[in-house]
Amino acid sequence: MEIIANYTELERILKGLDKAGVPGYTVIRDVAGKSTRGDGKHDLAMTMLDNVYIVAFFPTEKLDAVVGNIRAILNKLGGTCFISDAMELRTTKCVG
Repeated sequence: MEIIANYTELERILKGLDKAGVPGYTVIRDVAGKSTRGDGKHDLAMTMLDNVYIVAFFPTEKLDAVVGNIRAILNKLGGTCFISDAMELRTTKCVG
C-alpha cells in the first residue's frame, strides 16, 4: 500500500495502520509530485515540504481492516492511496 498525504495527517494515518494490525511501514517526508486528478492549480499554502509518502506491506487477510481505516481518514482529510500486490524477495546473505 502506498499513501501520499499532507504531513498533518501522518499521525492519524499511522494510528489507522496500527489499529488495522499493519506490522510495519516506511515514511518518506518532503515529497512532491503531479496527479491526474484535480484542476491542475496548486495551493500556495501547501509546499512539497508538507507531504509524506507512506509505504506499508501486510498480509492480504488484513486488507479489509486497513482499507476501512485508511479510506475513512483520506475521505475526511484528503490524500491518495494505491494498493497493489507485491512479493518480498528474502535475502539471506549480504555480499560486499
